[in-house]
Amino acid sequence: METLALRAEGLEARLSPQGGRVLSLDWHLDGRAVPLLHPDERTGPGTRSAFPLVPFGNRLPGNSFRFGAHEYTFAPNTEDPSYLHGDGWLGGWQVEAFDGASAELVFRHEGSPFRYEARQSLRIADGAFHLALGVRNAGDRPLPFGLGWHPFFPRTPGTRLEMRARGFREERAGHLPGDAALLPFDLDFSAGAPLPGRWVNNGLEDWDGRARILWPERSAGLLVEAGPLFAHAFLFLPDRARAPEAEWFCLEPMNHRAGAHHHADGGGLVALSPGESLSGAIRLSPFPLPPGSPSRP
Repeated sequence: METLALRAEGLEARLSPQGGRVLSLDWHLDGRAVPLLHPDERTGPGTRSAFPLVPFGNRLPGNSFRFGAHEYTFAPNTEDPSYLHGDGWLGGWQVEAFDGASAELVFRHEGSPFRYEARQSLRIADGAFHLALGVRNAGDRPLPFGLGWHPFFPRTPGTRLEMRARGFREERAGHLPGDAALLPFDLDFSAGAPLPGRWVNNGLEDWDGRARILWPERSAGLLVEAGPLFAHAFLFLPDRARAPEAEWFCLEPMNHRAGAHHHADGGGLVALSPGESLSGAIRLSPFPLPPGSPSRP
């Protein structure tokens, strides 16, 4: 499997054109490598490397949606019964540019109904890992597009999360997005809190685009900053009682709500006419923590 290595300013990322994935991201601090993403050399469904969500993310309820006068139906794209996470995470991306500290990956999809060109620009600069993700409608009719990123972050026993979200969406049967509801107490991370040990598979909507992940055992933290396009997020935590070996969790910036194709207001999806584009950016910035302390640096 071809891989690319980006190295600069104490950061090192390994990329795979298969799925356009980030296989690992490490920060070299005081002579040791601190993993900022959960490393996984594999690239297929069910693996734990970070991948793009295009032309939309999460599960498509009923494997179909209506847009304008047309009904569009999809076949499952994995062993999951629902069409999941679009196409980019399963396809081959072309390397259009690479210089050791940055890379440009392009994915062209010719399927039906979506025909599009997606582009990822990944670089290390200013002590941070930068990801720009865009999509252009290459088809002959308007369609609703969405973008997102599905990273797997390390989960240590002392991991704490800080983020603010104004909305919450329940999970219903089939791991599908459910109704809007009040934010549960143990998912209120506005003042910083540990991750609950229970199963969580929910949308955290209308967030402010900033999250801080603290790993006290590693004396390190990570600031996740998503641009204005990514107005929503999705949180996935495995059940620690059933999977104590799952040393990861997912916090996924998205421009649309999960299940958005069935929302009357479009749920954040953007209708792109032929030739129109949509793009957004995400930045991961590591910082040191006092040993054993979750306090702000």
